[in-house]
Amino acid sequence: MCRKGSLKVRVVCLLVMATVIVGALVGCGGNGNSEASPTSGTITVYTAIENVLAGRLVETFNARYPDITVNLVRDSTGVITSRLIAEANNPQADLVWGTAASSLMVLEDMGMLEAHAPEGLDRILPMFRSDKNPPTWVGITAWETAFIINIPELEALGLTVDDIRCYEDLLRPELQGHIIMPNPASSGTGFLTVVGLMELYGRDGGGWDFMERLDVNIQDYIHSGAGPANMAAIGETVVGISFGFPGISRLQEGAPVAVVFPEAGSGWDMEANALIAKDNINPAAKTFLNWAISDEAMAIYNEAFPIISTGEGGSYYGFEGQNPVDQLIEQDFVWIATNREAILNEWERRFGS
Repeated sequence: MCRKGSLKVRVVCLLVMATVIVGALVGCGGNGNSEASPTSGTITVYTAIENVLAGRLVETFNARYPDITVNLVRDSTGVITSRLIAEANNPQADLVWGTAASSLMVLEDMGMLEAHAPEGLDRILPMFRSDKNPPTWVGITAWETAFIINIPELEALGLTVDDIRCYEDLLRPELQGHIIMPNPASSGTGFLTVVGLMELYGRDGGGWDFMERLDVNIQDYIHSGAGPANMAAIGETVVGISFGFPGISRLQEGAPVAVVFPEAGSGWDMEANALIAKDNINPAAKTFLNWAISDEAMAIYNEAFPIISTGEGGSYYGFEGQNPVDQLIEQDFVWIATNREAILNEWERRFGS
């Protein structure tokens, strides 16, 4: 029987989904240009936003600010978080963009974030910003656990999509060795899925017990949150535990997949932005952060994510006639940030090998 989670937030925000086909724009690191002005110079931006979407956003930003060069350093959430922490005494990034709020809370506790109130902050829902005034981080989107299922491969095992509707369905013996999941140490999607299972089945033991049972069916734990969706799309696995955006993108490209949001609800996190605390704050970094919550940027986020921090949107695959926020389980982000290291250590002890 599928277990149902509870909901803490109430926001009306849906999405009109569009296929995003734009080349990725990826640069290298650096300390930025000390001679930068608010409208010129070089900024180094660390991000966990998927390459295609990040590329389109940076291109749009540069159309408005052609004299600001954006050196984009993109990796999975866990890698970006670890890199920022490792550089704490010599920050290389000017800002972090579109990285899990639970990670930014860890950086906030370490004194690594500079408070900044970007222009248009009054449009951002309170649940999507830190409790400081001015805020140390500001959210832009939310993303959630989803199952990406290769339909022909699943049917070859004697199952249909209707057989995979909740987390317990992933324990079916037919799926042994046929599920790919992101590694929570490197992937924000992996981490939010692990935390979601702990919230649904119990933080003290039930969540870990469920993951032990699920581990029997896991083919591999991989670096990327989008990777399992892409592998399911090309038949390298039957079920990819991922998040909605890459699965729906592959579906719209014609891949033989179904995107299933588990009936119990999804673990989730916010993508958020923050200014890195350093001796010389790059003024162009503030310009980028201002633009990153503008209506122009929000419209592009909203093509890929059902929930944006202004609470606006349209219809969304899998939630026609419904509020996608209802898919989000109740989570305590302070608890998550406080226990992040302990959770990852326990996961590594149990499943790292």
